Amino acid sequence: MKLGLQLGYWGAQPNPFAVSLAQEAERLGFDSVWTAEAWGSDAFTPLAWIGAHTETIRLCTGIVQISARTPASCAMSALTLDHLSNGRFTLGLGVSGPQVVEGWYGQPFGKPLARTREYVDIVRQVLRREKPVTSAGPHYPLPYHGEGAWHLGKPLRSITHPLRADVPIFLGAEGPKNVALAAEIADGWLPLYYSPFRPEVYADSLAGAKPGFQIVQGLAVNITNDIPAGLAPVKAMLGFYIGGMGAKQHNFHKELMARMGFEAEANRIQELFFAGKRGEAIAAVPDAFADEISLVGSIERIRDRLSAWKGTPVTTLLVSAQDPQVLRRVAELVL
Repeated sequence: MKLGLQLGYWGAQPNPFAVSLAQEAERLGFDSVWTAEAWGSDAFTPLAWIGAHTETIRLCTGIVQISARTPASCAMSALTLDHLSNGRFTLGLGVSGPQVVEGWYGQPFGKPLARTREYVDIVRQVLRREKPVTSAGPHYPLPYHGEGAWHLGKPLRSITHPLRADVPIFLGAEGPKNVALAAEIADGWLPLYYSPFRPEVYADSLAGAKPGFQIVQGLAVNITNDIPAGLAPVKAMLGFYIGGMGAKQHNFHKELMARMGFEAEANRIQELFFAGKRGEAIAAVPDAFADEISLVGSIERIRDRLSAWKGTPVTTLLVSAQDPQVLRRVAELVL
């Protein structure tokens, strides 16, 4: 099992330790470092900065939102970073959710699976550079002949020859059909929540995965003898995502928690969050759920719980931690 470092997206300010954490992860033998985007910092630019200060660690987006840029623009960023890093780049993509897509990007959220399939096809066409890029799909038609068109567009092929025609593409996916799509068209999958104790949740969706398919699972790691205190930040994150990261009628994170066996609890968290009772919503997150999707406890307890992860199809554990000492201890246990 490999290890990755998840740096995520920025909060109010950039993470001042991003480069030093990535350098330490590289020194320890971590396979990859990952950045994300929501509605603030983007995912590509920090990787370019980190890539200039590292040598071997893979640089991965986990994830970039497909509504943030056209597929051709995304492919341009991917081939550029792959060249600059000498072949260290991996492209993680996801659809985000309707609140962000329609509220931040001003794009329609409809048909997310069909949009993803078209998007990935165009990105792969650009990277293969076999012929001028075309797409007959309704979401990203190339050339464009719709409203406002001058009808002068023609199929183009990238001026720059990509370093690799097969830059890995991973999909972030939660719903059963989205996960099945990842297994069909992508090189890997980025789950949001995965429990090593509930592999049946995704078993059917992953049945069609090809050999070599990778699963990269993010984990908060807190080394402590006080398990409730160690779970507190995990529960805070879950309370926000399940309670408020999405509309009341469509919250993919809440729906996933329900499929994982915590439907009543998920509904209660959202009910409290929308009532303005955020503290109570966080408290309502079951310790059992937070514990299953993280690594919290003493070194001995974490070592024991890692054995469950090693029995899953997960190929990389993506560590979310800001303390270099935590990275060192996890490396000692896994690598």
